[in-house]
Amino acid sequence: MPHYEIIIYWSQEDKAFIAEVPELSGCMADGATYQEALANAEVVIKEWIETARELGRSIPHPKGRLVFA
Repeated sequence: MPHYEIIIYWSQEDKAFIAEVPELSGCMADGATYQEALANAEVVIKEWIETARELGRSIPHPKGRLVFA
């Protein structure tokens, strides 16, 4: 599976962790825990890509990030 950036934060309003995938428009998930939100995001990323393929839409390549230690 491609490595897309996932931003996870706590939503007080939703009382859940929210996981957003900025590179895939509208792709987001939630979960009661950080780990659950991340796992749900991974599922939604796969589904987003599958749906885009079925509809003949383009799929963005992950931007990738350089990490300096």
